[in-house]
Amino acid sequence: METLQLQVSGMTCGGCVASVEKVLRALPGVVDVQISLADGKVQIGYRPDSVDAAQCIDAIEGAGYDVV
Repeated sequence: METLQLQVSGMTCGGCVASVEKVLRALPGVVDVQISLADGKVQIGYRPDSVDAAQCIDAIEGAGYDVV
């Protein structure tokens, strides 16, 4: 398993956190998602044989948030 840490802007409430978590957990190979709303940090544990960092970033951006 690998870990990816991202800074995400645009998350302003618990609903935003839930949305980001939902799109990430829908990706095959994502095994853990931890989000800090206060810091705007998203930590993703994933299996690199099933998903890659670009797919995780695309999922977050597709949900309407910016990865900075």
